[in-house]
Amino acid sequence: MPAHTVRGQTCPMTTQDLDSPPRTSLWPALLSALRGTVLELGPGAGGNLRYFAPDVRWLGIEPRKTARDATRTEVARLGLRGQVLPGHAEELELADASVDAVVCSFVLCAVADQATVLRQVRRVLRPGGRFVFAEHVAAPAGTWLRRGQNLLAAFPVRCRPNRETARAIANAGFTVVDLHRFKIPGPFGLGVQHLAGAAELTTEGHLS
Repeated sequence: MPAHTVRGQTCPMTTQDLDSPPRTSLWPALLSALRGTVLELGPGAGGNLRYFAPDVRWLGIEPRKTARDATRTEVARLGLRGQVLPGHAEELELADASVDAVVCSFVLCAVADQATVLRQVRRVLRPGGRFVFAEHVAAPAGTWLRRGQNLLAAFPVRCRPNRETARAIANAGFTVVDLHRFKIPGPFGLGVQHLAGAAELTTEGHLS
């Protein structure tokens, strides 16, 4: 089975191209419903841009220069109001409560500190803001696939396929309001758990 790029690294646990939009028909609807200022973490080459409403103000944070250059080309081609800046999801150089929505697809599996990223997401969201996400996640405990994910996560790779991301999002102070679980083929033909959904702040305000 081919391995796929994860922010410059590889992940052998899913055939989903992690620099491309999630392979679920629900993803375009989740993004097209967003309005106002939308922050996307790790947009890669801009594969999600086609799904945003034309009147949003889009801002991307992407650590890779080659990906930023590709995203700028796609922003211009689509005629969007947007810019992509260098940076990392763990240290967003944005003001508190400054965006209406945050989007990330296949980022929370790759970041070094998932909890810190989620705190940053909550901090920059305005009251009533929405967090839209898609990730490949841990298989059920005790399964052979979960054992394989745990083994891979022990190696020094960026992709950590054994993260229970839905639980982490809830623990960070979000209420998941729309959640879709689906499977994509992985090692030995096993279906790898993926999820896509939207969450809102459990309480008004933001975290410092």
